[in-house]
Amino acid sequence: MSLPARLAGAAALVAVLAPPSAAQRPAVAPTTWAITGARLEPVSGPAIAKGTIVIRNGLIVAIGADLSVPADARVIDGAGMTVYPGLIDAYTSLGMPAAGGGGAGGGAGGAASSRPAAPNSNYDTGLQAELRAVDLLAPSSASFTAARGAGFTAALSAQASGVYRGSSALIALRDGPVNALVLTEPVAQHVGFSRGGGGGFGGGGGFPGSLMGVFAQLRQELLDARHYGELTAAYARAPKGMTRPPHDPTLEALQPVLAGTMRVVMAANSEREIRRALAFAKEFGLSPVIAGGSEAWKAADALAAAKVPVLLDIDFPRRTAATGAAGAGGRGGGGGGGRGGAASDSTPESMRVLRERVERPKGAGRLASAGVTLAITAGDDYTDFLANLRRAVAGGLDADAALRALTIGPATLFGVADRLGTLEPGKIANLTVVTGDLFAEDGKVSQLFIDGERYDIPDTETPRASARTP
Repeated sequence: MSLPARLAGAAALVAVLAPPSAAQRPAVAPTTWAITGARLEPVSGPAIAKGTIVIRNGLIVAIGADLSVPADARVIDGAGMTVYPGLIDAYTSLGMPAAGGGGAGGGAGGAASSRPAAPNSNYDTGLQAELRAVDLLAPSSASFTAARGAGFTAALSAQASGVYRGSSALIALRDGPVNALVLTEPVAQHVGFSRGGGGGFGGGGGFPGSLMGVFAQLRQELLDARHYGELTAAYARAPKGMTRPPHDPTLEALQPVLAGTMRVVMAANSEREIRRALAFAKEFGLSPVIAGGSEAWKAADALAAAKVPVLLDIDFPRRTAATGAAGAGGRGGGGGGGRGGAASDSTPESMRVLRERVERPKGAGRLASAGVTLAITAGDDYTDFLANLRRAVAGGLDADAALRALTIGPATLFGVADRLGTLEPGKIANLTVVTGDLFAEDGKVSQLFIDGERYDIPDTETPRASARTP
């Protein structure tokens, strides 16, 4: 064999035996990061004007002003940035099935939910307390994009329609299979005051179609559940000679609600709904939370006296420059205004609408001043969330209180304050990184860490800083 042929054969053998090049190897995501020279807002303590935070294997391992950076860390220059605990959206239907069964809901809009049914239930669809969000979650690849663009790293998710809506789950807004998203479940039983989706009664047709009918149905199921609990307890104590009670998954799911060991999140916007919800909860000894709360500030005295938290929707009504129409967001209960239809620029707004646009941004501050525990929700409007947050602060909500209502507040309510809500060693590495300040007009969410995984937020996914015409 000639020398060139032998050399060619040797080269081929080396190519076969040699390890793949770096370009051929799959990229390995870094597991250790250090953000240096950033302003740090731990929430659990005073801000650090210029500090370092180190995360490893999905957890925060160190935070402080004078930290050495581990040799294996990927370093991010945090100059001009502020690092916050990952924001938590307190009330959504993120990841829930979309209408028609295709994909998954991207937000909290009641009309976007297909209202799944429990096949073995003794109750109609919309009245099935046994449904669990963790069993329904089916997020698409784009389900969480808008929420992440607004700075959210986790969210409470439940069905957005029905009277008894089933239990919620707190999920991480990361990419991955459902079992990698769930932080804790069940969190609470969810209740709405309409059979259909958000925005009033009769949205889904059928009974109950009025506030009186809804409360009659709520009351009857709880009375049935109380009787069912007594029967099953008696049978468990002495089954001999006693007819076995038939299993009822709906009434079984309501037992921790009646025992007060599971919170009940009640979607209520109008003052009338909120006060009736409080009276209903007192009647049955429930542990209530009000969600939505457009007019919660009008019932601040009762909420504070009863120590009932509010998951406050800050999707405020506004006048759009294009149409002159006022719109108001919201998920769940009726009252408090709905996202209005288009009107011409010359169409005058009613005094009620004008008053609501002025008063609602002040509601968060009024509730906080009254001593009501708050957690904040975007109300399915992630595009304007940062602008609405700043409007709430301008309306009287202290910025520190606003930050707590997006971090440690919901984490405490949902039972995960030992894992989320503050920047502390040992906690899950959920971080919201803002170029500038979250509450400044030019503040921009630039990146997130969720379970220690980095997500860059492109400009196209970042909500604009300034509000539309208020």
